Amino acid sequence: MTSPAEVRAFADAGAVADAAARHFVEAVTAAQAARGSAAVVLTGGGTGIGLLERVRLAPGGIDWSALDVYWGDERFVPAGHPERNEGQARAALLDHVPLDPARVHPMSSSDGDYPDPAAAAAAYAALLPVAFDLHLLGMGGEGHVNSLFPHTDAVREEHAAVVAVTDSPKPPPVRVTLTLPAVRRAREVCLVVTGAAKAEAVAAALAGARPEEIPAAGARGAERTLWLLDAGAAAKLS
Repeated sequence: MTSPAEVRAFADAGAVADAAARHFVEAVTAAQAARGSAAVVLTGGGTGIGLLERVRLAPGGIDWSALDVYWGDERFVPAGHPERNEGQARAALLDHVPLDPARVHPMSSSDGDYPDPAAAAAAYAALLPVAFDLHLLGMGGEGHVNSLFPHTDAVREEHAAVVAVTDSPKPPPVRVTLTLPAVRRAREVCLVVTGAAKAEAVAAALAGARPEEIPAAGARGAERTLWLLDAGAAAKLS
């Protein structure tokens, strides 16, 4: 079972990031109140990192010692490379709050324990919980989420939770990504999308496009699917 999509539109990208940060705090604290801990999946990109910076400034009642952090995808480049989502998230939030280091779960770097991306994907799949409480997602102009691009083997994957991508149409070409089956293991999926260049893909995803055509259309949470959009991204919605 997956949930129907809820849509909230805001004036601009800053307002979207503000709303996403508030929602992150609400979702984490609610999960911790209900189950004692929370598991979240982070996303990269300008808005994805911007919302983490806002959480750092207004963390509410989050119990950082009871939070597990995962990533939806990662560029398979050396540790410390500026394009790694991990490093950006650490700089924005994770290095500034009292997280349990054992509960922060980055994907392998290309010079790490698993220099083969397929092995890195298998190792990451073994770390994943049965369910996430919140999976944050950005979306590209053609509708990709995580590193799941239209008309690729990765977006068509129906079983494995994590796969290697060796031919990403956006550089760098080699990545490790959670799949749509893994995304659907989240109780809640929150897509944070800004910019008029993404309006057509937003409208197609919400109109029920095939995930192979618009991967974001397949990003659904088990209990809730929330789209946070700015005016540009929402421009083609009826």
